[in-house]
Amino acid sequence: MKSLIPVGLALSASLIAACSQVEVKTSKERMLLDFSEASDVTQIIPLEASVTHGELDGSAAEIHLHSSESHISGFTVRPNTPWDLSDFDNVSLVFDLANPRDESVSMYVSTTDVHGDFQMRSFAVPANSSQQYSIDVDVPELEIETGIRSNPESWKNDYQALIWRGGTKQIDTSAIEGIRFDVRGALSDKTLVIDNVRAVEPQAFNDNYLTGLVDKFGQNAKKDFSQKVHSVDDLIRASSAEKSEFKDSPAYERSRFHGWSAGPKLSGTGFYRVEKYQGQWTLVDPEGYLFFSNGIANVRMANTSTMTGYDFEHSLIPERDSNDFTPEDSLGLNRAPRKAWDTRFVRSPLRADMFTWLPGYDDPLGKHFGYRREVHSGAMERGETYSFYRANLSRKYQSNDIDAVMTQWRKTTISRMENWGFTSFGNWVDPGFYEMKNYPYFANGWIIGDFKTVSSGNDYWGALPDPFDPRFKDRAYATVQQIREEVNNSPWCVGVFIDNEMSWGIMGSVESQYGLVLNTLARPSDESPSKAAFVQQLRKQYPHIEALNQSWDLSLKNWEELEEGVSLKEFTDATVEDLAALLELYASEYFRIVGEAMDELMPNHLYMGARFADWAMTPEVRHAAAKHVDVMSYNYYREAVSDVFWDFLSDLDMPSIIGEFHNGALDSGMLNPGLIHAESQEDRGVKYQKYVNSVIDNPYFVGVHWFQYIDSPLTGRAYDGENYNVGFVSVTDIPYTPLVEAAKEVNRSLYRRRFE
Repeated sequence: MKSLIPVGLALSASLIAACSQVEVKTSKERMLLDFSEASDVTQIIPLEASVTHGELDGSAAEIHLHSSESHISGFTVRPNTPWDLSDFDNVSLVFDLANPRDESVSMYVSTTDVHGDFQMRSFAVPANSSQQYSIDVDVPELEIETGIRSNPESWKNDYQALIWRGGTKQIDTSAIEGIRFDVRGALSDKTLVIDNVRAVEPQAFNDNYLTGLVDKFGQNAKKDFSQKVHSVDDLIRASSAEKSEFKDSPAYERSRFHGWSAGPKLSGTGFYRVEKYQGQWTLVDPEGYLFFSNGIANVRMANTSTMTGYDFEHSLIPERDSNDFTPEDSLGLNRAPRKAWDTRFVRSPLRADMFTWLPGYDDPLGKHFGYRREVHSGAMERGETYSFYRANLSRKYQSNDIDAVMTQWRKTTISRMENWGFTSFGNWVDPGFYEMKNYPYFANGWIIGDFKTVSSGNDYWGALPDPFDPRFKDRAYATVQQIREEVNNSPWCVGVFIDNEMSWGIMGSVESQYGLVLNTLARPSDESPSKAAFVQQLRKQYPHIEALNQSWDLSLKNWEELEEGVSLKEFTDATVEDLAALLELYASEYFRIVGEAMDELMPNHLYMGARFADWAMTPEVRHAAAKHVDVMSYNYYREAVSDVFWDFLSDLDMPSIIGEFHNGALDSGMLNPGLIHAESQEDRGVKYQKYVNSVIDNPYFVGVHWFQYIDSPLTGRAYDGENYNVGFVSVTDIPYTPLVEAAKEVNRSLYRRRFE
């Protein structure tokens, strides 16, 4: 097998050897593409990239990604004839990949069949590296729902496995159309060299790859890593050492409310506000100092628990109240009542066998059990949970008094935020921090209730509310009233986020961008208040049904036929224009109602919007929000913020904030780095700085929030199986030092970089 040596781009001898010395026993292996001929590179389809055929100890394809100029750049390995791998009992696609540059590359990979079904994965290509990677296209593990976003490797090999992200777990292996590799939201160009794409048939499957995965501290029992804890004494020693560091906190030039004390002082109103200062949008703290919100989100216990595989008699578990203000996944541990304990049984042996230890309910550490009555996805629809993180806090603080443990945890967390130089928390923090009145925070709420809903066709987190249903307005005001009572007019509350990552629409096609409108138009008006509002708007616009027919190329007999429901398959230019207007009408009604509730009930606090996911927002929805929110909010998981994607900010000219971003690495013992991959904990710090500095340098952004404070549980958070290394601290509450030091460096110069 050829080694991978890019022409003119020298790699170390050890890296070259690493690619050529891998030996994996397989029952079958087939070379699919080795680039032995220069014409083979025609099977590489570039996307905002260029491809050359290099002499790499034989040959390979060298791809130069123009990622600094493109939001998405990459390439697709697309064979002239689809690969037929149906004769493999199990199959993994393996390839050699080299990165000759000095920075790692976080990539998404989609393996697609001729029917359009795909499997999406992600991985990091380390700087100055040459490795072999594997994509498990068809293995038994894919047929099992484990409740973990990405499982440990199920068969023995020396390849670097790609991390599962989503898609169809069983694609047609008789007709593999290609493998797409792409880089998203990068600031610099990348160079990659690919060779020896082949199919291998895995053997040596490990039947116990999920058994005994978690030790008593919630860590990976099957891997060693740098800060692994082996005893309670280790926890106590780490805590003691960290406390001594708090005595030497760096100087960060902060005002009482964490604005820039060394900068200009504007008008203070007693609360946070926004202002355009010297051409840049900025927050202003209650005393009038310039304020930029750099913080950490999800500082709470709600997402620290994982499903244990156990359950109880459901009739003994209190069900949710229809008037609840908090979704199930945002509640605390929600412990099962004592009367249910005797009915405890194993619901999922697969999940139960993942743990080497769980306490009894009468054990002091049994206080950290919880219960989830509903989940988004996973191996169980409901069941018992356990928070190893909170159990480790109890061990660390040597107390079984939960209130005392949580009080100490909050004090330690504030000390960390101050020592690390953050100016505020992000979204989703334990309300106990509100009452401390010593650190800026953002409140949040969810509008949930029995109002009617609409669908965009891609309702990832759930259907969207129907804002034209009067019950929606009632619940919106009730939600804001609840937040008002929690905040109690505190000047430490910067603003309020309401709802999150709603599926407004996906850019790419008329059907995906305007799915919400199209699906609503197909419904009867008497079942959907939004549909009735759409018909009313169209009747205002068109004097008679014939005018609508002519514009949309339809043959409706009367308005009543439209009210009954119409399915659109083809679209004139006028149709698309009207769909856009109706989508903006819908979104405007949603943001108008919530904005008016905020103005009436919480006039001193900023309305921060609904934190758009970059994959589920459209121009119409952004324009609608901008009319009613104080600050636009976006969750954006990429390497950095660049002008390539964010050119719409100048059109909106609104103060904006990043509500979520992160990165992670596999050297933590975790199974899944997260949505953006780094090659190591040190590289996490490098990527953190690039991202945050790119936001600080943008004149429209007034803040950036990292998601999240604590690593996900190793076996996945109870709600949906997220099992990411994205915390500033691990499950043992030990900080990741390289990431912390990177944040300190950014925060020391934050205000001067922003305003000088």
